[in-house]
Amino acid sequence: MRLAAALLVILALSGCGGNEAFLDRYVEDDGRVARYDQGGDTVSEGQAYAMLLAVAHEDEARFERVWAWTREHLLRDDGLLAWHWEDGRISDPEPAADADLDAARALLLAAGRFDEPAYERDGRALGRAIAEHLTAPAADKTVLVAGPWAQDRGVVNPSYFSPRAFALLGLDDVASSSRRLTDVLTESGLPPDWAKIEPWGVVPTGPPSGGEPGYAYDAARVPIRLAESCEPEDRALAAKLWPTLQHDPGAARRALDGAPATQDESPAALAGAAAAAHAAGDTRAANELLDRAGALDEQRPSYYGSALVELTRAMLDGELGRC
Repeated sequence: MRLAAALLVILALSGCGGNEAFLDRYVEDDGRVARYDQGGDTVSEGQAYAMLLAVAHEDEARFERVWAWTREHLLRDDGLLAWHWEDGRISDPEPAADADLDAARALLLAAGRFDEPAYERDGRALGRAIAEHLTAPAADKTVLVAGPWAQDRGVVNPSYFSPRAFALLGLDDVASSSRRLTDVLTESGLPPDWAKIEPWGVVPTGPPSGGEPGYAYDAARVPIRLAESCEPEDRALAAKLWPTLQHDPGAARRALDGAPATQDESPAALAGAAAAAHAAGDTRAANELLDRAGALDEQRPSYYGSALVELTRAMLDGELGRC
């Protein structure tokens, strides 16, 4: 037992599984991403993550399989992706804006990296569907909402905002509004997992299922997406989170003032803190935190933790495109 534990630690610290650990661990032979730690179901988010990582690792064959499965099983008539699949069928047809954005970005990147025009067409088609069905007018701006269900309710998830995807898809108005919303939401603390646009402004809320506003598994992606942006204003937003996140950087849940709400640590939280450190110019801390995140995920493997650790490395290292 002691030898096995020691080997686990060594493997974790050395980055066991190689650069394609997430792809090797969670992508099945047919291209479906199975969330083994959550019953073996599949979400559009996971398919998009695998597509991005396949591009980052120049794994053309795996990209082709993942997109083929996604297109066959999740693509809706309106051009968006159903978010949840299990037991051989779509169990919830609602789209999720983050997955659609990440998938569209991956397709456009793959078109150039793998010299495949069909990916360009698919990516542009998905981008048009996002613009039509996943945006809404608010306060003289066009904003990205969480899904079609949120268009009339003004519900947004700040961790869905992706400056790099917006730039590739030419969604300049959405990029501008997303930056402004994030700026407002971080004026006095951390970004929330969820927020709502009201006539008087944007306010943090609990998740649609209920609960108090907080910074947790969703919001940890905010500094990651901002830190990889080519726009200095976005990176500055990520950098201003670092003074708060450097204290107890692995805290899985926080109040919006930064106070840890749990003693549990998560790889997602560490990856988010690493991105904030990177944006602030503290590359040593960023690397150390990503190493900690990778080791934690090896000790307690999870689909989400593994994906965010590898995606953060790829995004910050420029493997998904340099500015």
